Amino acid sequence: MERVSSIFRQILKFFPRTVFDSAVKKHEAEKHAKGMTCWSQFIALMFCHLAGARSLREIVGGLAASEGKLKHLGVERAPSRSTLAYANEHRPWQLYRTVFEGLVRICQAEARDKQRKFRFHHPLLSLDSTVIPVCASMFDWAKYVKTKGAVKVHTVLDNRSVLPQYAVITDGKTADVTVARTLKFEPGTIVVMDRGYEDHDWWRKLTADGVFFVSRLKDSTGYIIVEERPQPVEPILRDEVIILASDRGQENPMRLRRIEVWLEDKQDTIVFVTNHLRLAASTIAGIYRDRWQIELFFKAIKQSLRIRSFIGTSENAVQTQIWTALIAMVVLRYLQLRSCWPWSLSNLVALLRQQLFVYRDLWSWINQPFRPPIDLDDPQMALPL
Repeated sequence: MERVSSIFRQILKFFPRTVFDSAVKKHEAEKHAKGMTCWSQFIALMFCHLAGARSLREIVGGLAASEGKLKHLGVERAPSRSTLAYANEHRPWQLYRTVFEGLVRICQAEARDKQRKFRFHHPLLSLDSTVIPVCASMFDWAKYVKTKGAVKVHTVLDNRSVLPQYAVITDGKTADVTVARTLKFEPGTIVVMDRGYEDHDWWRKLTADGVFFVSRLKDSTGYIIVEERPQPVEPILRDEVIILASDRGQENPMRLRRIEVWLEDKQDTIVFVTNHLRLAASTIAGIYRDRWQIELFFKAIKQSLRIRSFIGTSENAVQTQIWTALIAMVVLRYLQLRSCWPWSLSNLVALLRQQLFVYRDLWSWINQPFRPPIDLDDPQMALPL
């Protein structure tokens, strides 16, 4: 058969050991540690997500069943449940945030989604969050409402590659706009978000920094129309320049565009607001419509990876599991983008689980998953012609 390592080992090559070890050193993740290394913990958690293991028992058992192949992954033996649980609870989760950020930089530079219907030449980012319900009595740190707990994952998605660019994990009680105020964006970037991020002071700061946004106004928000642009063709009903009522009386009020669009399928109108005064109204509508990519991202990560049930209850263990899930999602999305085969993400995850410890070339399998591997050891192949 082809003389290659397992598919799991080839996936792990996305994470150079020197870079990983420097991150371990940066966060002092192995300080006072005995026995299990951070690399072994990382492999165990990646196996959890890619193989669909639902518990510590399944992770440890699955790795132990492949004991002879673990040395190729840089692991001597499968960890015990207690050792893995202790590592998840005490090893700093910031290590995996650093690994995530490094991997994103590598994949963003190479990934190109050529099949996207909506193409936009300017940097376009989607900002949103998703809530993961948890048991309030077991996850007492994850505050949400009185009788329920939750973990919230705030994400910035690059719409061009559909890869997450940035993430923040908080308890469910943290407001979306509270996290948004801490984010920094490059001038010229367009950020698209829903009405939960309406904060007029933050909008003014984005405008002053040269960052554009596309969002929606809350129904209770007052505004003053200062200019009505020529009525465009349907489905655009109105294109107006407005000043928010909260800016009334200011010397240099922020000027926004209010665009009203008719939705034929829902027989209703939807209103967008943006600080970009030059783009066509139809383009603004298309930008907001493309925000659906982040909803699909959240759906995919919840359905395909271990993010709705946790193998530890402490905040550190949950943060570690979610960050490694984001790492696994970046890898999966990158494989999907680079492949010539029309993979759906769910199908890629399902088949990859069966192939993790199979010894064949990763890219040959990704591009032609149902083609049998070439038998290079067949003596018939060596016969002279």
